[in-house]
Amino acid sequence: MAKPRYRRRKEDRPAEITDAAMAAFAEKGYAATRVEEVAKRAGVSKGLLYLYFKTKEDLFKAVIRNFVSPRLDALIGNIEDSDLTAEQFLRGPFLDFAKTVPKSPARILIRLMVAEGPKHPDLIAWYWENVVSKGLQAIRLVLEKGVQNGEFRRSALDDFPQLLISPILFSTVWTTLFDPHQKLDTDGFMESHIDFVLHSIKVDKT
Repeated sequence: MAKPRYRRRKEDRPAEITDAAMAAFAEKGYAATRVEEVAKRAGVSKGLLYLYFKTKEDLFKAVIRNFVSPRLDALIGNIEDSDLTAEQFLRGPFLDFAKTVPKSPARILIRLMVAEGPKHPDLIAWYWENVVSKGLQAIRLVLEKGVQNGEFRRSALDDFPQLLISPILFSTVWTTLFDPHQKLDTDGFMESHIDFVLHSIKVDKT
């Protein structure tokens, strides 16, 4: 039996609010966005918004959970369950994930973190714990699998897994700032980077 409309509407409200918050943050930035404006965009009262999200910081965290965490969690789940070799995983699921970031709403959140994060250290600490550190740990798992399987040699990536995600950040910054002057083929850029990295760490079995 279909649920009554008012029940479906109530269940949809948190997602509608976070969608509205994403649009407001993208347009005005984190600091300049007012909770009242988000409520208006979502078509709810300010009081109702506060029933779901106690503070603007909670609202921003919810936006990250909606637009970033599912993709990252899916990638981590693929690492744990995949039968692919480490190289196949980097050229497949990891590269697919990396290519989506500069074209997804996640790029807006990265831009906001870079621009406004230093003024909001609690948010940065939360983002580090829930997004960045998890992503780095996932990369370490893939690299270690490659070493244990005899695919990869030990390299600077053991200490600096950030080398694998640097093209994601670079592409996001580039498309934000310089696209009007020179467009970057972000897919090709990331493919080339993976080729370059793999060439430097693969064990020569010839």
